[in-house]
Amino acid sequence: MRHSWSGFGIFIGVAWGCATATLIHAQTSGEVDSPQQFDRTHTEGPGDVKEGYESEDYVTRSRSLLKRRGIKKDLIRFAQNPPLGLPPVPVPAGNPLTRPKIDLGRKLFFDRRLSINDTFACATCHIPEQGFTNNEMRTAVGVEGRSVLRNSPTLYNSAYLTRLFLDGREFSLENQVWQPITAHNEMAAPSIGWVVNKIKRMQDYDGLFEQAFEGAGPSILTVGQALASYQRTLLAADSPFDRWHFGNQPNAVDDAVKRGFSVFSGKGRCIVCHTVSKDHALFTDNKFHNTGLGYAVSFDKEIGPETQSKTTRVQLAPGVFVDVDNKKIEAVTQQKLPNDLGLYRVTENPNDRWKFRTQGLRNIALTAPYMHNGQLSTLREVIDFYDRGGVANELLSPLISPLGLNTQEKQDLEAFLHSLTGSTVPEIVADAFAAPIGDLSAHDPNWAHENTLGIEQ
Repeated sequence: MRHSWSGFGIFIGVAWGCATATLIHAQTSGEVDSPQQFDRTHTEGPGDVKEGYESEDYVTRSRSLLKRRGIKKDLIRFAQNPPLGLPPVPVPAGNPLTRPKIDLGRKLFFDRRLSINDTFACATCHIPEQGFTNNEMRTAVGVEGRSVLRNSPTLYNSAYLTRLFLDGREFSLENQVWQPITAHNEMAAPSIGWVVNKIKRMQDYDGLFEQAFEGAGPSILTVGQALASYQRTLLAADSPFDRWHFGNQPNAVDDAVKRGFSVFSGKGRCIVCHTVSKDHALFTDNKFHNTGLGYAVSFDKEIGPETQSKTTRVQLAPGVFVDVDNKKIEAVTQQKLPNDLGLYRVTENPNDRWKFRTQGLRNIALTAPYMHNGQLSTLREVIDFYDRGGVANELLSPLISPLGLNTQEKQDLEAFLHSLTGSTVPEIVADAFAAPIGDLSAHDPNWAHENTLGIEQ
């Protein structure tokens, strides 16, 4: 299983009993909107490109972190003037956007020292060049390899969500940020107070909170507000679809995309949940639906027409595969994850079992794998799943039923989904590459340095 350190460097050189680490930084001029060149091929996808890995002729095309360049951007302008296709950004009256808050939130977002063992940042699961999600794992993995139940959701356009998390258990970005920081299987900080106290003892945060919050220091309120402010600037739109549909540019997309939008709006009925308004599109109704996927996982049901295999094909090297008995895999599984009942975990209403919030479709070509548990690897698999009518169960949404799409309609629908990648993505990723990194120093509170959080031993 590969972990990407994209966005905040990579460690090399580990000795027995201690780690001798060299940190490779992304290079940046530090100047806002610097004219230096940004390599747009780094905008999307994992650093270790595995396309064609199944072939014996595979040749690695891993990207060099040493050659990567970051460019700091003035992110507030995206929120002040949202890109084509997005409505005005809802900003709480108690947390107006300012550049110092955004910069502070960006610093916190990439700081691994907020985790219990100084190894995990928000960006570890929400990797900028992977759509602020993780293309390499179906479900997230937290500190010390602890398994997480769900796929890492994208943070693009999260400013518009009225319910946070796929089960809707939070209502604001300010509150939401604390749950992954303190979740035992994510960043595992033991408490909010522990995090706040730790930040207060980090020298590189001296004065930053006071500058951003009119003299107020680190607290449960200001940490949440800073992180939320950064996330509200991650607005990715002005896509080819937007320029055609909202910008009246007939040649912005080809005929396949136009036909695909007709399928999306008509026979495919996608638009019922993935809504499009007259002058903007969020591609989500912010509601909760049971598609049958959660039900299928809970009861070990098949989600497609294929027969259940007793073995799993595992790739060991380029062109080298073995079929492993599923019972052997289960025997060495570290932990059995609980069934994910979705909205039911919040309401405990039996009718809410396996309901999950409708995910937005913007930039969806960047955010594989798909669905709440990352079970579907490609957009075509997602289209096929909905074309079959999901998985039948007593609580299946009445909006889900077989569609009867033909091959051409599926191809056109996929072309439409690919047209939803925003033109602002390269700028946002370039800025992320220029972000400061929370590197552990000998002055930071950490048990290995015998510099604790002031706890008497």
